[in-house]
Amino acid sequence: MARVRFAPSPTGSLHLGNALSAVANRRLGEWMLLRIDDTDPARNVPGGEKAILEDLEWLGIAWDEGPVRQSDRAERHREAAAPLGDRFDGVTLLRENGSPTYQLASVVDDIDFGITHIVRGNDHRPNEALHRRLFEALGATPPEFIHHGLILGEDGRKLAKRAPGATVASLREAGIPAEAARAYLDELGVPRHDVHLDLARVRRLSVEALAALSDEDLAARVGVPVTVAPVLRGARDLVEARAYADLVLEPAEADVDSPETLARFRELVEADVEPKAIVRELKAVGGNLKALRLALTGHERGPELAAVIAALPRDELLRRTALG
Repeated sequence: MARVRFAPSPTGSLHLGNALSAVANRRLGEWMLLRIDDTDPARNVPGGEKAILEDLEWLGIAWDEGPVRQSDRAERHREAAAPLGDRFDGVTLLRENGSPTYQLASVVDDIDFGITHIVRGNDHRPNEALHRRLFEALGATPPEFIHHGLILGEDGRKLAKRAPGATVASLREAGIPAEAARAYLDELGVPRHDVHLDLARVRRLSVEALAALSDEDLAARVGVPVTVAPVLRGARDLVEARAYADLVLEPAEADVDSPETLARFRELVEADVEPKAIVRELKAVGGNLKALRLALTGHERGPELAAVIAALPRDELLRRTALG
């Protein structure tokens, strides 16, 4: 049985490259440990572990044991290092204050939890030779090491955490549904070479994910009544969907001077004509659709007009287009 571990440092929301490692580990591992590599206090961020847990849960990545914090196992690390001393192959294992370094803690934990496969980014490849020697020095068989390509920015350089889409949190805040973010990572798989972040692809997956949701689920994610679902359907992400919903639920004030169009619209509404047919009829008679949109939402642009009409109750349609 493949036993894997995902071992982020608690530095805040997951970098997309780390999330790629998490997905790759979960795909390969029949059993997965979530380990928090917090041996370097200078890098730890308050709330960093909580942010990681939220990201993993949002992406639908479950773990079988953990989170295990390396800082809680310092005594075990020191015990394992005793036969080797404070240094090994010229590398520090224990700091002057007795705290274990990443190199020691990582290998000891991998041994103790029976990790059989280590799946991580190419930036960790330089550690492999040392870790193999440490495993053997501690009397253990080294696991299989699998290194994957990194996710780079458009400029071909390391993707900075502040760049759009570089963290799981930034995708979530941009309104990308979890299914789209996970689908993108699943598509990348375990890339042998570095890849460039393709935000256009992420956005296409976002459109597909939203289209697959039921009206009830979509409305719930946006936080609006299900009756507003028709206007959400044209949105490319959840932020845009919320903006569309607000156009309908909280219309801006606008002066509209197109009495003939509004009168004909009211007649069609009172006759229970279907929304798309209303728009076709108004187009056919040269109606001022921009004025109608302004009357209904207070804005000249937004979701399809037929969707706006479908999302509003009959009484509200008549109230917003009342003449005089």
